[in-house]
This record gives sequence, C-alpha cells and structure tokens, in this order.
Amino acid sequence: MPKVLVMHGPNLNLLGTREPEIYGHTTMQDINEMLQKRGREAGITVDCYQSNHEGDLVDRLQAANHQYDYIIFNAGAYTHYSIAIRDAIAAIEVPVIEVHISNIHQREEFRHTSVLAPVALGQICGLGIESYLAALEAVIYKLGLHK
Repeated sequence: MPKVLVMHGPNLNLLGTREPEIYGHTTMQDINEMLQKRGREAGITVDCYQSNHEGDLVDRLQAANHQYDYIIFNAGAYTHYSIAIRDAIAAIEVPVIEVHISNIHQREEFRHTSVLAPVALGQICGLGIESYLAALEAVIYKLGLHK
C-alpha cells in the first residue's frame, strides 16, 4: 500500500484558533483526519507529523527517505528562510509537495519567497485547507489510483 507523510511545521498545531481570519477554524487534527479518510478511500496510508522545531522537521524528512512515496509539507514560516529544510528536501528521493493554507504570494512581502519551491515537486497555496486535499489528489493521480 502506498504511503504518504503529511508534515506540519511551526504553529500549525494552533490551527482553528490562530488568526482564523487567515487560516480558518479547522484544526490540524481535522485536516489530518480528512486526509487519512481520503487516503483510505484511495488505498493509501497517510501518516501525519507536526513539529515547531526546525531540526525535528529535518530529522523527519531524512527518516522518511525510502519509507514514503510522497510527502505533503506545510513548513509554515520555515518556508521562507530554512536552508536546512530546503537541503533536507533536496537530499531525499521522496517527492515533496509544498502546501499552504493561505496564498503566500498575496501576503506580506517577506512571505512571497519560498526557499523550498525550487526543490519541491510542486506548490499548492491559497485554497484554504483544500490545499492539503489538492496535494493528496495530485498524489493519488500520480500513483495511478484515481477513478
């Protein structure tokens, strides 16, 4: 059975209460359950992981190599400056899809640049929590499991 790792970066554990006008009222747990349900329907195991710590995210990316078919990753603020996470993505063979709930290109200037995008398979942003679902649907399609 194919395996997908969903990774959430800093402050995403606060979804549902943090800046709901930007991120909505859906919690990280709600997102995880939604993705796991869709994964089961498609015959995919979906594991979820969250950390507020850059080194932990790097360690998890490295550990995921050869263990997962795809990674869906919302790196939060690390998207804009973490060369360590960028290098970890570049170092592994698992394709990574970068996701964001908000449209990072419509926000503050410092959020417009992603240091991860050049090493990611793709980037989906601005669709709300559906950004995660769109990424999972892309994985389902790439694995040939769409119906």
